[in-house]
Amino acid sequence: MKPIICVIPARYGSTRFPGKPLADICGKTLIQRVWERAKKAKLVDRVVIATDDKRIFDAAVGFGAEVAMTSRTCKTGTDRIAQAVRKINCGIVVNLQGDEPFIDPVLIDKTIQALIKDQTAVVSTPVCLPGRSEDLSDINSAKVVFDRNFHALYFSRSVIPNTSRAARNQRGENNLYKHIGLYVYRKDFLNRFVKLSQTPLEKSEKLEQLRILENGYKIRVVVVKTEGGAVAVDVPGDVKKAERLIRGGFL
Repeated sequence: MKPIICVIPARYGSTRFPGKPLADICGKTLIQRVWERAKKAKLVDRVVIATDDKRIFDAAVGFGAEVAMTSRTCKTGTDRIAQAVRKINCGIVVNLQGDEPFIDPVLIDKTIQALIKDQTAVVSTPVCLPGRSEDLSDINSAKVVFDRNFHALYFSRSVIPNTSRAARNQRGENNLYKHIGLYVYRKDFLNRFVKLSQTPLEKSEKLEQLRILENGYKIRVVVVKTEGGAVAVDVPGDVKKAERLIRGGFL
């Protein structure tokens, strides 16, 4: 089998947290901590950081990472990873978000394994049950429904399926799952995907993965127990949360 590449897209100009990849978390940058977690995945042959910023490029080279310099014109992280692996000989590409310093390497491996086994799917992605205290109406959390073969039917920022009492199944369950933003692509499909035009449902929900479904391709979902990352660093305040976990011995 061709090599499996994990790519971590990293840009400096985050709206909510400028310079986020270089944020210091207990003596290491955020991007280094994500890279170190990705390196622990057993099925990943290479880990590449993809960036358009020289500051991030220099920092990543400094801690020993392989780095691909990409164009500033990339509209999305998916465009950036496609550009980064364009000339790399590989069969599968993992898109790992650069804000997950606690990502579980086992979660990465399970998602890769699911795509290897399911030859009908072009992408795999993990899902999990929401936490008891989570606000299900939060539009920042994508929800997903899938069929009996674990192929995604739809992703939405709204609550799906209907969670009213009348809609529950006989066991009293809601069958509600939320999406975890890790993607594993077949490289040949990734190259096709970035050339596809945005689709109506994708624009409506602002969820890129709907472009895949609207074009008739299959996404294999992988049901896991937890999100696989204790804290995602989205805003400056999340840095202190991450530091508390590290000082408490989480890693």
